[in-house]
Amino acid sequence: MVPARGGSKGVLLKNLRLVGGVPMVARVGHLARDIAIIDRAVVSTDHEEIARVAEESGLAAPFRRPPAISGDRISDIDVLTHALIEIERIDGVTYDAIVLLQPTSPLRQAEHVTACIEMLINENWDAVWSVSETDSKGHPLKQLTVADGKVDYYDPAGAAIIARQQLTPVYHRNGICYAMTRECILEQKTIKGRRTGALVLEGNFVSIDTEWDLSLVEFILTRQRRVQGGDGG
Repeated sequence: MVPARGGSKGVLLKNLRLVGGVPMVARVGHLARDIAIIDRAVVSTDHEEIARVAEESGLAAPFRRPPAISGDRISDIDVLTHALIEIERIDGVTYDAIVLLQPTSPLRQAEHVTACIEMLINENWDAVWSVSETDSKGHPLKQLTVADGKVDYYDPAGAAIIARQQLTPVYHRNGICYAMTRECILEQKTIKGRRTGALVLEGNFVSIDTEWDLSLVEFILTRQRRVQGGDGG
């Protein structure tokens, strides 16, 4: 399921913005076609142009997301629940595993998604999230607060940190892939089930929220094309 509402604020209509010359929502459609384990790829949107572009890329758009779950403070579980119920009603099928692919993570590869799904199924998790190790500069014990111009540690334990070797690694969601069982969504009513596994991915990924993020992704893709083309400049 590809969530792609039309009301994004940080980057207007960001799901239609071009990345590498392709609308972000269409990049997911093209990718899904290359993943044999996916047997149904659907977009959840409230926007007709997004639906049209999604369908051209291979995603189905058989329903529209209602206004009640189209705002910027609506949780993923609300969107997933609506989409799952609708597509099961339309298809007359019960789907065992549901994969959430956000268009705003355009650096994902087919093997990332396949690994996430296989981990969910083969290791019997309720859900699997793809994550990346957080750079030590962003570690919680190195974060600060500022109140009335005064700096303090976000966590008082940060005062004892001298070298990064003292830090226990932490991880963050990279937005590449979430996979969940039907039971996790409809019965546990969460995308983080009682047993949620971590698919730790190597490399740097960008989740697009700002114009700067878009520029960064374009830079990365341009660099990748040069490397693949043998241009060392």
